[in-house]
Amino acid sequence: MKQNILKLGYLLLGLLLALVIYLSYMQLYRGPALADNPYNRRYQEYEAQVRRGTIYDTKGVPLAKSDYSQGKNRRVYPAGQNTAQMIGYIHERYGRAGLESAYDRNLLGMEGADSFRNLLNRFLGREQLGGDVTLTVDAALQKLAMDLLGGRRGAVVLLDPRTGAVRVMASSPSYDPNRLEDIWPQLLQDPQAPLINRATQGAYPPGSTFKIITAAAALATDLSLAEKSFDCPGYLVVNGFKLDDTAAHGEVDLTRAIAVSCNTTFAQLGLITGAEGFQRAVKAFGLLQEPPVGIPARAGTMAAAGAMTPTELASSAIGQGEVLVSPLQMALAAAAIANKGVIMQPYLVDAVKDSLGTTVKQQAARTWLTATTPEIAEKIKAGMTSAVKNGTAQAAAVSGMQVAGKTGSAQNPQGQTHAWFIGFAPSDRPRLAVAVVLENAGSGGAVAAPVAGSLLAAAVAAGY
Repeated sequence: MKQNILKLGYLLLGLLLALVIYLSYMQLYRGPALADNPYNRRYQEYEAQVRRGTIYDTKGVPLAKSDYSQGKNRRVYPAGQNTAQMIGYIHERYGRAGLESAYDRNLLGMEGADSFRNLLNRFLGREQLGGDVTLTVDAALQKLAMDLLGGRRGAVVLLDPRTGAVRVMASSPSYDPNRLEDIWPQLLQDPQAPLINRATQGAYPPGSTFKIITAAAALATDLSLAEKSFDCPGYLVVNGFKLDDTAAHGEVDLTRAIAVSCNTTFAQLGLITGAEGFQRAVKAFGLLQEPPVGIPARAGTMAAAGAMTPTELASSAIGQGEVLVSPLQMALAAAAIANKGVIMQPYLVDAVKDSLGTTVKQQAARTWLTATTPEIAEKIKAGMTSAVKNGTAQAAAVSGMQVAGKTGSAQNPQGQTHAWFIGFAPSDRPRLAVAVVLENAGSGGAVAAPVAGSLLAAAVAAGY
């Protein structure tokens, strides 16, 4: 009898210990993730009690605010579909997304002094208040970018290469977050995938825009390649595979090869660099990482160096093969060339204030990565400047200002080529970097470059 009681005691003690371990794991390890889960009912309970804060653009224009009428709390998005994927939404049934999710605790007054103030307000029966968030994004430029996309599938990113501040993050097609209850089933079934933020989560072959990465990789191996001439007969044969070019460009140096987008030259540069050196440059530009912009962003992908055959390497060097990147990543690649090889950490939120208007977080510019050297960046910039002056990117030109750019027309298995443009302006003292992609739209020089040129002109006119 005594033995049975002892065994039962051990069993109960073991179960109690297992319960303590499990609860400790859930509280200490899984707790933060569960607390921040967009479907956490705790946030939904707070929504009914707290006057949620406002999200503003960089000039104080409300992009998300709360409307309290007839005892009901309704979240309103004045910019509608123009900022839907970036701002996100909150919904008691469908959870929350975008910046609404990322800054939920601040907007609900659950952080810092606001948490204590709102606890007191709740006991005293007073209104509980959340804090406000101010973005780096310009609502007028964001609208222009969406208008330029014109409902076509694609994305635009515009940022300041000196600081990393994002001025535009547009994704199309979009949706109206004010009508989420009515349109949710259609959004889930829509083959155009409007819920996806193509700017940060799109996975595209970059085409010839990737040639600036190949150039950086080759020059890191041998800087003298910048002065070497390459013969382009209009194709290159690699291990029996014929890689066609857009034209027979003849004798070209690196600057001219960038300007006319010579596939033959860059495939050769990729082979000269080798798989290890090529992948080293890709990693240096942060293309295999998730850009730390504050909302979900996709890491780029490519074949592992050890699995790269010469054919795959030549294809990857011109932005084809297994290379997939997002528009944000390519905007940062352009920013690296603009900023003498340094990539600043990208950010969307400039400041966070509490319910009393006190700034509790002010974003400061900080270096994220050093992609390449100033010397290499300068040589690539010369080619990008030439591309807009007299090469494939002339449609991105802006009157009274020199633009540097690189076009791309990326082949894909789903139909017509994706149209790309990346670049920066003014080329002598860059303060804007841009990436544009339009899915299945054709030539980057004919389709994406004009979008970038119009946006850059408007941004400069607005004082950026």
